Amino acid sequence: MSKTDAFEISILSHIFKNTALANIGDSSGLQPSAAAGNLYVALFTTATTVNDSSAGTECAYTGYARVAVVRSATGWNVTIGLGQASNAAPITFPPCSAGAETVAYFAIYTALTGGDRILWGQLNVALPVVVGVTPEFSTGALAFIED
Repeated sequence: MSKTDAFEISILSHIFKNTALANIGDSSGLQPSAAAGNLYVALFTTATTVNDSSAGTECAYTGYARVAVVRSATGWNVTIGLGQASNAAPITFPPCSAGAETVAYFAIYTALTGGDRILWGQLNVALPVVVGVTPEFSTGALAFIED
């Protein structure tokens, strides 16, 4: 089953930019949240299972925490034609002050701790994190394609 390109953009805009998704239910559609809130980017050393039932292994280096990104144009871009959402600004994690891990995956959550994992993916290149390293995704580096 497939979605139209316009609906894919509407879904991405609703999730990442807190915009209304028109004409679902009635003409006013699915409304944005009263407060945009944040999505939280997490780093992982091992992958989610094929059926998405396991979250994998989230990083645990000393200093690590998920990073909040606001659900708006300040936090995310949605590109019409590509059906893609990406980070609108750099996403910088706390530096590693102890421990060592190799980051190979990322995920988007609804909360700083716990919460629902809504998207995940594999990095193009694994990132070794050791003392003094500050993991960062440059603008546009995290891209989610809705197709």
